[in-house]
Amino acid sequence: MSSVPHFPVVIVGGGQAGLSVSHNLKKQGIEHLVLEKNRIGHSWRSDRWDSFCLVTPNWQCRLPDYPYQGSDPTGYMVKDEIVAYLEGFAEMVKPPIREGVAVTRLSRGAHGGFDLETSDGPMTADQVVVATGGYDIPIVPPYAHALSRDIVQMHSVDYRNPDQLPPGAVLVVGSGQSGVQIMEDLYIAGRQVHLCVGPAPRSPRSYRGKDATEWLMEMGYYKLTVDKHPLGDRAKEKTNHYMSGRAGGHEIDLRRFALQGVKLYGSMAGMDGSTVRFADDLAKNLDDADEVYVSIRRDIDAYIAKAGIDAPEEPPFVPVWAPQDIPAAIDCAAEGISAIVWAIGFRPNYGWIELPAFDGRGNPKFRRGVSPVDGLYFIGLPWLNTWGSGRFLGVAEDSAYLAEAMRARIDARQPVAA
Repeated sequence: MSSVPHFPVVIVGGGQAGLSVSHNLKKQGIEHLVLEKNRIGHSWRSDRWDSFCLVTPNWQCRLPDYPYQGSDPTGYMVKDEIVAYLEGFAEMVKPPIREGVAVTRLSRGAHGGFDLETSDGPMTADQVVVATGGYDIPIVPPYAHALSRDIVQMHSVDYRNPDQLPPGAVLVVGSGQSGVQIMEDLYIAGRQVHLCVGPAPRSPRSYRGKDATEWLMEMGYYKLTVDKHPLGDRAKEKTNHYMSGRAGGHEIDLRRFALQGVKLYGSMAGMDGSTVRFADDLAKNLDDADEVYVSIRRDIDAYIAKAGIDAPEEPPFVPVWAPQDIPAAIDCAAEGISAIVWAIGFRPNYGWIELPAFDGRGNPKFRRGVSPVDGLYFIGLPWLNTWGSGRFLGVAEDSAYLAEAMRARIDARQPVAA
């Protein structure tokens, strides 16, 4: 008899997605094991900056059978509160989890299930859930090595606070959610900030008397499934809209920050020595972000009019600043720039999965998280099924669906009684 331990289901990843699957498997009475390479809440606790907070309101925190229970449902949890929320969920679930165990290889086993190699030894499973998320490898462009060593380079995953950086101005590269919030963090601290503006869209925070997310919830946007989305699977590639939950929540208009002294440029195009170069796309990126912002307002306006809702009117959006004479390159030494913070995202690491579960670009293939590889599942990814799939909002529904799929697969393989 083999001494290698076997489990009906192994869940790789002990974040909110993996714990949600565990909760639903327990409700289904399915034996399983959760493997977490760090500890519960690690990414929230260790991979976020000090002033980090959610950009979605607390009422959207709806882990299965464990909705937000605090006193500020329209507020935005800060980092320590997010960790406490997740730890409270884990205490309720009491998952069969092994922390500090990394999975280094997943392959098809001779028995028809799966072989796993882990830092705690080999094991086998009938079914495997990949709940590792998509934020494994920080992205830094290859030309970053050409920058002068006198300038500190840091990825957003390592940024904690302004005092961590040397005195002087800071160049933030990327205007997604992390980039603009780190920019604001540095600006509030009194640092001179330069920002490379990419193609990320932006969203209203509060509009016509409500947080925009409340309107979108009423409008049914969060129930829209990827198979009915106008973009289809391409929706998975869309960058998140930027705004902030800091200090009660507010929208971020980069044009206003430009008026207040933040220096804006187009996308980063390259660097050499102390010189950094930019693409000529600042005006377009600002205009595109504003068009998305205005389109969300238009959709809310149309909903209010159709439903006959009495909501306060707001003046139309008017740009307060337009780029003029934006340089194609700057000398960091001349500008006093002592550090660069890269905030251009992450890419997932699926190199440990040796199964035909990916498309030609290395992205996992699935339908509602169910892989074409029999017995393999993915969860916790954007637009797994809806907008909320990669967030606290939608993981309860996704995890319940996968637990039911695993139960159906187990039942289909039970021998028929004589």
